[in-house]
Amino acid sequence: MNTQIINWQTLSAQQKVDALARPAIADNALLSTQVANILSQVQKQGDKALIKLTEQFDGIKLDTLSVSKEQVAQAKSALSAKRIAAIETAYQQIKSFHAAQKPNDIAVETRPGVNCILKTEPIESVGLYIPAGSAPLPSTVLMLGVPSQLAGCQRVVLVCPPDKNGQLANEILVAAELCGINEIYTVGGAQAVAALAYGTETIKAVNKVFGPGNRYVTEAKKQLSQQVAGFAIDMPAGPSEVLVIGDNNANAAFIAADLLSQAEHGSDSQVILLTDSELLINEVAAELTKQVALLSRKEIALKALKQSRLILTTDLTQAAEVSNLYGPEHLIIQTDNADTLLLSLRNAGSIFVGAYTPESAGDYASGTNHVLPTYGYSKVIGSLSLADFSRRYTVQHLTRDGLASLAECIIELTDAEGLDAHQRAVTIRLEEGA
Repeated sequence: MNTQIINWQTLSAQQKVDALARPAIADNALLSTQVANILSQVQKQGDKALIKLTEQFDGIKLDTLSVSKEQVAQAKSALSAKRIAAIETAYQQIKSFHAAQKPNDIAVETRPGVNCILKTEPIESVGLYIPAGSAPLPSTVLMLGVPSQLAGCQRVVLVCPPDKNGQLANEILVAAELCGINEIYTVGGAQAVAALAYGTETIKAVNKVFGPGNRYVTEAKKQLSQQVAGFAIDMPAGPSEVLVIGDNNANAAFIAADLLSQAEHGSDSQVILLTDSELLINEVAAELTKQVALLSRKEIALKALKQSRLILTTDLTQAAEVSNLYGPEHLIIQTDNADTLLLSLRNAGSIFVGAYTPESAGDYASGTNHVLPTYGYSKVIGSLSLADFSRRYTVQHLTRDGLASLAECIIELTDAEGLDAHQRAVTIRLEEGA
């Protein structure tokens, strides 16, 4: 196994940059051209292109794009009571945390007769992209479906690539039903995002799309957000990543399991350990070798570990500084002074504190959202929340006296900016009936 062990203190400035470099995201001319071609086909041919591209990329010729109520009912009857109970428990946990995020309108009288209001309304229509590459992801249905349901979005559309039988996993359909989603389509890839942006005969366009995907989906989201007026995406997406900070008393087996939980996502995932303990680094390295051999996705995890790092720092303060430089998607703290260390940590999509808080809890059922910024975007973008399914706007109402009390300020500033019409819009009101 080739996971690198690095002593931070011995690195030059450039070597430190290199040590924290992410795996390169494919952003080449060929990918851009391929995706642009797919988008063009969907824009011009609608459903016909979706059916043709699904056969080309997924190996299945669809008779229909839509999932029926009967199929959802069949999916529910096919699952065990235990599996349904697990989905329902995760749903309630996520709902509990996100329901607490509901905003209230804010009304402020900034001066007598000048009333300003900040209002929040749900985005009218949203699309949820659910990946289904090597495994279906009902957890992602819940992470996207619950906040869209709580926000009150009028129309919620779920798209997901079909399996070789042209079906969606039973768990995905059951999770969708719990979230009140009744518009479901068996289409994935860049073509699904194009359908959500442009609209087709069957799939009407939405205002905003959410959800992770492969590099074609990511490129499609990027291109469409720049091309289609009024169409937005949730956040930039990249490979999964986790950074763990551990001290001499941390459990090496726990840390190795946490690192591998992200490494198994994909060969381009990245996992990092920061510690001031040389003993822990060596123990974790040994545990990684031991545990990776037991994984069903061993080959994927091994590829990810090749671009991962075990970094020795002088102390935990320096570890926190390195973590802030990296800005991980997931940050796990396994130290004796975890709560104190937390105060110095800023840049992370989601933070997991303590030996019994694995990242897996947040992925499935603690209640927080697992749709998180990657590739360093945690420095400027937050984890997905209820607010992402809403739009904010302001309302103001001025009385004549309120406007008069601001007139001198507005006249002076419009003079400074040379905007006569702006000034006249104020003075004409005050001249009337003066």
